[in-house]
Amino acid sequence: MVNRLMHDEQIYDAIIIGAGAGGASCALWLARLGFAPLLVEAGAQVGGLCLAHPFPDDWNASLPGHTGPEVAENFAISLRRAQVPLLLSQPVMAVESINGGFAVTTREGALRGRHLVLATGTRARTLADADAETASDRGRPFAGVLVGPGDHIVAQNFNGLRVAVLGGGDNGFENALYALDHGAEEAHVYARTIRAQRQFVRRLPSSQVMLGEYRVDPRARTVNGRAYDLIMVFYGWEPCVGFAQGLGLARSGRGFIETDMATAQTSCEGVYAVGEVAQRFHPCVVTAMADGVTAAKAIQARIEALS
Repeated sequence: MVNRLMHDEQIYDAIIIGAGAGGASCALWLARLGFAPLLVEAGAQVGGLCLAHPFPDDWNASLPGHTGPEVAENFAISLRRAQVPLLLSQPVMAVESINGGFAVTTREGALRGRHLVLATGTRARTLADADAETASDRGRPFAGVLVGPGDHIVAQNFNGLRVAVLGGGDNGFENALYALDHGAEEAHVYARTIRAQRQFVRRLPSSQVMLGEYRVDPRARTVNGRAYDLIMVFYGWEPCVGFAQGLGLARSGRGFIETDMATAQTSCEGVYAVGEVAQRFHPCVVTAMADGVTAAKAIQARIEALS
């Protein structure tokens, strides 16, 4: 592996931005197919969202019982074995189409590639993303408010706490159950609609579910005027692709990148989006990896057709 910028004159067959499941899979397949990929990652480690998932994952049929960080380490091993060039701690500032290819600008310089793969995952949506009343507080942390799943939930001491959980999806119900299992006095789920799996909904007493509109004051830690010790926010996800605004990619109504199902190509020729930035399949490690393979094979077909 390489953790430095390459020679300016080098043009890669594909620059893959994001070393999570989709990006690692795409880079690995391109390398194994005999092409020259470059994998660029903003963080200090390979793994993407897997690094924030500390629980054993029994949904992954190939690695049952492995935690997210353990899965991430297997990605790193696979990339090393395939000798995939990798730049870590290199957030991408901008990308642009140039001379039949693409220029990728990081904080340390510019890179050139014939194809571009966006695999930068998502971030948890905050109160400010969904509530006009708190939009002015975008980026401001509130004491006693946790956003999204991950290690910070595991580190939280729930003993005796009154907990409000915002969001009616799987994460909302699963984390309400987690809080109760770890000593919370109460865990009320506030949801405008319920989208969670029935197995999770059935486990939570109906008296703990507040269905309908609600008002949140994160400073006072109240929901509909009721005070809580802790508020947990599970409003879903938004794609991390602000650096790609200049490409003018078509987006879905929720802001995810639209792609062709057969190739993972976006509305911009030569640009592909894999994993959760596109929400092409049910989001998980396995489907993101399959997405990466789809993009790699599409790039292979495009290169061979032009050669």
